[in-house]
Amino acid sequence: MSYTIYLSGEIHTDWRDHIINGINEHALDITVLSPILDHDTSDNVGDNILGAESNSFWKDHKSAKINALRTNSYLSRSDIVIVRFGDKYKQWNAAFDAGIASGLGIPLIVMHAPELTHPLKEVDAAALAVTQSPEEVVEILKYICQ
Repeated sequence: MSYTIYLSGEIHTDWRDHIINGINEHALDITVLSPILDHDTSDNVGDNILGAESNSFWKDHKSAKINALRTNSYLSRSDIVIVRFGDKYKQWNAAFDAGIASGLGIPLIVMHAPELTHPLKEVDAAALAVTQSPEEVVEILKYICQ
């Protein structure tokens, strides 16, 4: 069976690379989608396409809506959404993506350190699997692709 997965969340570590490498190493029939991983590209897309804004609210508003077009399209095409919450930064967009995926009935895998279990208990409750590492995610993907 073929799957499409969306890798959402924290962008400051190479967790996506580990999952993609595991998918390739095990020749899993999985297409990987993800958000724009470059902060400047994502933050400035509204200004770059629709023109510069002097007010930062409107700059962020335009960029957020254009990014939401991409994200919502990718989420709706996904069979599974994998959301990583990092320790250092708050990933509000990841929580939003988890909520959208859950609302659309798309299975959710959550990944975070044990210290985040309490603050993420509601997100974890919506997930079909809660993991701590990319390697655990790859093992789940191997299992479901059998």
